[in-house]
Formats: sequence, C-alpha cells, structure tokens
Amino acid sequence: MKSTGIVRKVDDLGRIVLPIELRRMLDIAERDELEIYMENDRIILQKFEPACIFCGSTRALISYRRKNVCQECVKKMVEY
Repeated sequence: MKSTGIVRKVDDLGRIVLPIELRRMLDIAERDELEIYMENDRIILQKFEPACIFCGSTRALISYRRKNVCQECVKKMVEY
C-alpha cells in the first residue's frame, strides 16, 4: 500500500474529506458511490462498480428487481 502523506481528521459525524488530488487520480466524482470494507485491520475505500450477484462480473449487466445479473448468468439460468 502506497502512502500519500495526507492526514485528515474525522468530524463529529464520522466524515472525512477525500483530497481533490486523490479524487482526480482515481476518477471519483461528486455523487459517485464508494464501497467500504475491512481487510485485516485496514479500512478500504473503493469506487463502487455494480456486479452480478451470482458470478461477480461487471460486464453486460441487467437489473432485475433491483439486483444485477450478467447476461451470461441469465443465459445459464434459461438453459437450466
């Protein structure tokens, strides 16, 4: 993991500000969704990309009842 040397405080509502330099580098715009998860003792922020609920693919997604399913998994379900 590469250190940026940037330190930010958490405010009283639990928020932090991501520096503009990082947002530009990672192509994060206003209103973009970020995924938050833990890995060992670290908090990881990652730009959210919708994925198939069955295989995890991010390609050729179809939204069905607010769930993402890729066309390949739909094809497999039809064959089943």
